[in-house]
Amino acid sequence: MKYISNKKGFLGIENKFSFKEKVVIVPFGLEKTVSYGSGTKDGPKEIIKASHQVELYDEELNCEPFKKIGIKTLKPFKIDKNINKALNKMASINKEILDKNLFPMTFGGEHSITPGCIIPFVRKFKKICLLHFDAHADLRDSYNGEKFSHASAIRRCLDHKNVSVISFGIRNISESEIPFLNKNKSRINIFWAKDKSKWNLNKFKKLIKNRDVYLTFDVDGFDSGIMPATGTPEPGGLLWNETLKIIKIAAMNSNIVGADINELAPIKGFNSYNFLVAKLAYKILSYKYLT
Repeated sequence: MKYISNKKGFLGIENKFSFKEKVVIVPFGLEKTVSYGSGTKDGPKEIIKASHQVELYDEELNCEPFKKIGIKTLKPFKIDKNINKALNKMASINKEILDKNLFPMTFGGEHSITPGCIIPFVRKFKKICLLHFDAHADLRDSYNGEKFSHASAIRRCLDHKNVSVISFGIRNISESEIPFLNKNKSRINIFWAKDKSKWNLNKFKKLIKNRDVYLTFDVDGFDSGIMPATGTPEPGGLLWNETLKIIKIAAMNSNIVGADINELAPIKGFNSYNFLVAKLAYKILSYKYLT
């Protein structure tokens, strides 16, 4: 694996600071099946650029978490235009990272990366639970003739019998997805956005207790008021503090083994949205290693 310098990588840490990495950031700007807004191919580089402005000290955790974690960023590489080849490449990268007992965090790109991301996890763990943040259920068997569409990301993950999913923030689902959802209720738990004021997070804590968890975060899970920089923004979504509360519960009660953040479509001149995603990534890693 070839890393870029600390200074140019995630968080823009001084090159003179030396540490043994526990986390590998994988920039993977795959954009192949977007169906409304575009620009996700630029997501990874803009997240990394914005991360250089993130304060390294965390007032909640009372430390600079990066010093206790160790984070390296992979050198960008060419992504194949064929989606199957691209996903196989994604799987091989995560396998190499896992084989070194490191934690992969992928910056997409569109949500179709996730079925590729999880392949080595599916093979390594007897059971794996996806903690899924999204506006959309992503349970279509295909969309616009493509089985590996961003609209089918979670359905493709559930093709593996040892995968289950807990979804937060869903507020957009098609009629065609309902039969699959009803047939697989033992594997799919959805915390619908419309019920946000009544969410039972103690139930969530029990669902996730002592499980191996892969976290996949589509940024359109956030309310469109704070995250319009995505291909399919939806009103009625998650806000910042409630999102962190869910992630912290997961970090304290389960074993988060990998993650991806996807579907950021940067808007020129509006860096606050890129910054939000960069800070989200840092908080996920901080909770993972320090709570």
